[in-house]
Amino acid sequence: MFDADLISTAERLLAAMRTRAWRLATAESCTGGLIAALFTEVAGASDVFERGFVTYSNAAKIGLLDVDFETLRHHGAVSPEVAREMAVGARRASAADIAVSVTGIAGPGGGSAEKPVGLVYIGLATPGKPPQSHEFRFGDIGRAAIRERTVAEALEILRQGLET
Repeated sequence: MFDADLISTAERLLAAMRTRAWRLATAESCTGGLIAALFTEVAGASDVFERGFVTYSNAAKIGLLDVDFETLRHHGAVSPEVAREMAVGARRASAADIAVSVTGIAGPGGGSAEKPVGLVYIGLATPGKPPQSHEFRFGDIGRAAIRERTVAEALEILRQGLET
């Protein structure tokens, strides 16, 4: 299902979290659970992977992750603000120490001039640090490619979060 490099990266991240005794949660919109699926592809991940949230709708983001309605109204679901609130909400709604979130426009439709297809925000929440968000503009490279690139970048964001 996933390429060997992604699985190997997930294994290394799980090992790093295991060393710290950290638990992981994911909050996904445009990837629809692919990040959670990747981590659970690794045997033994259950001692690190706490839970995953697929919050495709705004109602799910509000109801499950406590994303503020006003944030959604003012910035839209695809925004750095929502990515940060999703990551914080995933930590708060779980027993996780670290949480990664993704929200974006995978296409083929749904984009605009200011928020084009391929725009993705990845959020990260870790103990003792302010939540982060990272912007990616993959371009209109196709839905599957956007989702795959998002998963890979989310792993990199997690790696960076574990290094600091």
